[in-house]
Order: sequence, then structure tokens, then C-alpha cells
Amino acid sequence: MARMAVSVLAILLASSALVAANFNREFDITWGDGRGNIQDNGQLLTLTLDRTSGSGFQSKHEYLFGKIDMQLKLVPGNSAGTVTAYYLSSQGSTHDEIDFEFLGNVTGEPYTLHTNVFTQGQGSREMQFRLWYDPTKEFHTYSVLWNPKHIIFMVDDVPIRDFRNLESKGIAFPKSQPMRLYSSLWNADDWATQGGRVKTDWSHAPFSASYRGFRADACVVAAGGRTRCGASVGTDAATGTGAVAGDWYNQELDLTRQQRMRWVQSKYMIYNYCTDPKRFPQGLPAECSM
Repeated sequence: MARMAVSVLAILLASSALVAANFNREFDITWGDGRGNIQDNGQLLTLTLDRTSGSGFQSKHEYLFGKIDMQLKLVPGNSAGTVTAYYLSSQGSTHDEIDFEFLGNVTGEPYTLHTNVFTQGQGSREMQFRLWYDPTKEFHTYSVLWNPKHIIFMVDDVPIRDFRNLESKGIAFPKSQPMRLYSSLWNADDWATQGGRVKTDWSHAPFSASYRGFRADACVVAAGGRTRCGASVGTDAATGTGAVAGDWYNQELDLTRQQRMRWVQSKYMIYNYCTDPKRFPQGLPAECSM
């Protein structure tokens, strides 16, 4: 009976994130001195940036694989110099990280969507896109599907990037470090807009970004690391039982979605680290040839 109870607890812990999220339950405002706020009975979160400070939040849970969705509405108007970061990350000098960063621009110019993947503390895998809509007018969904074989970035369920597990070729892949979800709104006018040439116009402050619709169909790591996604689907590390992972665990892009991703990249990708040999004088990263 005790073994069964532990197994049921593992299932409940790992599947609890399937329930429609309330920001009060799922996140902590971690900095900003009141510039981050949870509203509408936990259904809306806003971050604000002014000349004094930005703001940020993090998830209460750590995840090891999952499909993470968040709806964002970005800073409107003249957002030059601002960055809205939305990412998964572990801790330490050899951390893993999966990044969405939205680089603001002057009024009427498009945002830049900046993506990156860190493995064992090493990043430099940037791909950047222009968005095909105005991300400040309405909420749009930004998703990460992270399983043992793929990290897939999606915008409104349209895949824009697929970072594959190529460990068999000697290329590290994030698969052992649990990550929290973080987001922040901050001033980065030394680099964010046109390489830092366009600075933040503080006459437009305060700047604000909004969040809603968080969903984590994911494996949640319990205190002490006892409950997690194991080597096989749904294995609980403590008990060896408990089918907890969803369909995302083995998901990859079918032919139709691969074609859709290639279309997005051909039309809207403005930077790809794999096509920047000047940046890598010793040769492009190994995955670029695969």
C-alpha cells in the first residue's frame, strides 16, 4: 500500500501542471520592488520597467522535460532598448538554458525574436526571427517542447526551430538538469536594438509586458529530486513506476510541420549562427553540419 501511495503521489506531482495555471500558485515575483504584479485572481501577470528598475518572476516548480506554453503581449510603442526574456534555466556555471528573448524596437519597426540553447554552460547557438504579426496588439502563445530527443520552439503552435539531440555525435544536449521557468523585463540598450545604436527613450516609460495562459504539460521535480522523468517514459526515479509523461515525451516534427518550420525560417529568420563563419574562426559548431 505504501508503494502504491508513493506511485500515486508521483503521478499527481508530475501531472499537477496539466491543470489550467493560476499565477499565484505557479510563480513567484522575484525582483522589481513592486513592478511585477499578479492580477485578475491569478489569471494575469504584468512586468514593468522604468528608469530605476525592471522586474521578473520564476516558477515555483522545476521541470525535467515537458511542453511549456505562455501567452505574452509585449511592450507597445517605442520599445527600443527593452528586452522581454522568457526562458527555462538550471543553475550554476554548467547550466542548461532554453531562451526566448524579445528585443524591442522603435515605433513601427518589428520586434526581433532571439532564441538560444545553452548546454553545460555553453551557448552561442542564436537564431533570430522577425515576427509576422504585431506582438504588442494581442496575446500570442510562445512554446517550448523539450523531450529527450528535441527542443522545439513554437509561436502560436507553428514550429520555428528544432534543436535535436546529437549526443551520438559528441554534441551535448540538455537532459539531466531540471529547469525553472523565468521571465524578466529589463533595459539592454547597450546591445538590444540595432546593436545598441538605438537607446531606450525613457520619456515612454514605464514599459509593460503582460502574461496569461500559462500551461506546463511537464514532469515536475519534487523536493529532493525524488520525482522526475526517468530514462523511460513516465518512470519515477524513486519508485521505478508511474506513467506520468504525456505524448510530448516522444513527439517530433512530422513532414508537414517540418515544411512549415522551413517556410518560417526562409521568410522570417534574420540570423543563424550556423551561417556565420566569421564568428567561429576555428570552424562552425559541429551540429551545423548535421
